[in-house]
Amino acid sequence: MDILKRHKILPGFGLTLGYTVFYMSFILLIPLMVLFLKTASLSWEQFWGIVATPRVLAAFRLSIGASIISALINSIFGLMIAWVLTRYSFPGKKLMDSLIDLPFAMPTAVAGIALTSIYSSNGWVGRFLEPLGVKVAFAPLGVIIALTFIGLPFVVRTVQPVLEDFEKEIEEAAASLGASRGQTFLRVIFPTLIPSWLTGFTLAFSRALGEYGSVVFISGNMPMRTEIVPLLIITKLEQFEYSGATAIAVVMLVLSFLLLLLINLGQWWNRKRYFVMKDVKSDVN
Repeated sequence: MDILKRHKILPGFGLTLGYTVFYMSFILLIPLMVLFLKTASLSWEQFWGIVATPRVLAAFRLSIGASIISALINSIFGLMIAWVLTRYSFPGKKLMDSLIDLPFAMPTAVAGIALTSIYSSNGWVGRFLEPLGVKVAFAPLGVIIALTFIGLPFVVRTVQPVLEDFEKEIEEAAASLGASRGQTFLRVIFPTLIPSWLTGFTLAFSRALGEYGSVVFISGNMPMRTEIVPLLIITKLEQFEYSGATAIAVVMLVLSFLLLLLINLGQWWNRKRYFVMKDVKSDVN
C-alpha cells in the first residue's frame, strides 16, 4: 500500500528509482566490486605478506592518525570560525567567508607547493620554527597541516547553516532563566549542533584520508616516516604491482568504512537521544 501511495504522490517514481540504482551501481558499486575481485585472486598468505610489511603499516599509521588529528583540529576551530561568521559583524567578514571555500577551488598540488614554500627550512614560517626544533616540511607535522588546510571548509559549511537558523529566542529564554553564556552554549546551542558538527568531522576525515596532491609535496615521501597510503598505492601501480595496490586499497577501504560506520552510529545515537529528550520535555510541558 505504501508503494502505491508513493506512486500516486511522486510521478515517475519507478523511472527515477531505476536511474538511481543504475547510477549508484555504475559509479560506486561496480568499481568497488572489481577492486575486491582483483584482491580475491591473491591467496591469504600473499595478501598478508603485502599489507603486513613494515612500510605499509607505517603508511597506514600515518594516514589514519594524521586524518583523525586534522579532523579533530578542524572540528574545534571550524566551529569557532562558523560561530564568528554567524554571530558577529566586522570589516572584511564577507571576504573571510569567501576565503573558507578556497581549498575547494584550489588545485591540491598548488596547495602543497604553497605550504611547502611556507614551512620549509628557508620558508616564511619554517625559518623561525627550525631553530626551535620544530620541523614541519618533510615531517609528519607537515602532513597534518596539509590535511587540516584541505578539510577546514567541510566543518564550517556544515555547522554554519545550523547556527544561522538557530532561534535566538531560545537563547534569550535560557538567559532569562539565569543561565550564563557558557551554560547556554553547552546545554542549549551545542546539543543542536552535534549532528552537523559530527557530519563535518566525518567529511573532513574522509577527505583527508584519501588526499594525495597537497601532501605529496610537503611530506617528502620518505618510506617509514612520511609516506602516506595513497602515495604507496600510486608507487605500486607505477611498478605494475596491481595486486599489491588493490590489496592495500581494500584494507584502506575497509578501515575507512568501519571508522565512518562508528561515526555514523554515534550521530544516529545522538540524534535519537535528542528527539527522545525533546519528546519528554514536550510531554512535561
